[in-house]
Amino acid sequence: MILLETLATLTLLLHFSFILFVIFGALLIFKFKKIIYFHIPAVAWGAYIELSHSICPLTHLENYFLKKAGKDHYSIDFIENYVFKIIYPPALDYEIQTYLGVILIFVNLVIYYYIVKKSRTGG
Repeated sequence: MILLETLATLTLLLHFSFILFVIFGALLIFKFKKIIYFHIPAVAWGAYIELSHSICPLTHLENYFLKKAGKDHYSIDFIENYVFKIIYPPALDYEIQTYLGVILIFVNLVIYYYIVKKSRTGG
């Protein structure tokens, strides 16, 4: 039981880390150029999930571990109160999900614009 709850929590933290990478990972390109090969597909996936109103497979994996542990929600206060609410906002609906997808694309276009601009000016 504890192992399954731990796996659910680790999956949730991986999910949260992936979301942060999708949103802000382009900033890593200033330091690690080859990260672009991972970041662009990650942004495409994130945009697809948001704009198609799909559910990320990591969500299914989290729920699987929780169900196998006999739980229907996380029992760790920090995870439940902070990380979970960031990944799964209570008011999330199709319209908000669409806005999030558009914002994701916009933020990354701005970052990539500066990356291209910097590489062209040699800065």
